[in-house]
Amino acid sequence: MEAHAERVLASVPPWLWDGESLPVPIEDVADSHFGLLIREVDDLTATPGVPDLHDAQTLSGLLLPDRGEIRVNGAEGRRWPARRRFTVGHELGHFCLHQRGDAPLWCRTGCVEEQERKADLPPLPPEEEEANAFAAALLMPARLIRRHYRKGMDFFAFCERFGASGSAMGKRLHRVI
Repeated sequence: MEAHAERVLASVPPWLWDGESLPVPIEDVADSHFGLLIREVDDLTATPGVPDLHDAQTLSGLLLPDRGEIRVNGAEGRRWPARRRFTVGHELGHFCLHQRGDAPLWCRTGCVEEQERKADLPPLPPEEEEANAFAAALLMPARLIRRHYRKGMDFFAFCERFGASGSAMGKRLHRVI
């Protein structure tokens, strides 16, 4: 996933992202580079074809390749902007890695994982793990993480600079440092 995300970032035109400035403009990358409209929706379950959800489940995002759209949970995005960025990166991961034809891809909140999974939960499907790893590598490029780490940046400054949640940044730092 690291190499794939690096190739995607390297393919982004310099007028869109210079490869250095942070945070990575994930919505611009999805929109201007991949042609995917980012739409914030308060009730993703109203989207035709959404699978049945259990009482405690919600949707964080979905990819509608036939419409060229990524839809994100509006309430979640307003409350946690860093989570919204991760969801967009996750759905873009599905677009780059798993999209087959025009079939929509639905991501329940527990699948767009920024946090440690509880031991009693079943493992995520491989496609969800891959989309999470892709999103982390896209939003927090390893070379930029390492560069800022060497400068002695504190953890909260890391989160702010990269536009990431503490949970996502913690996992990313453990992976690349």
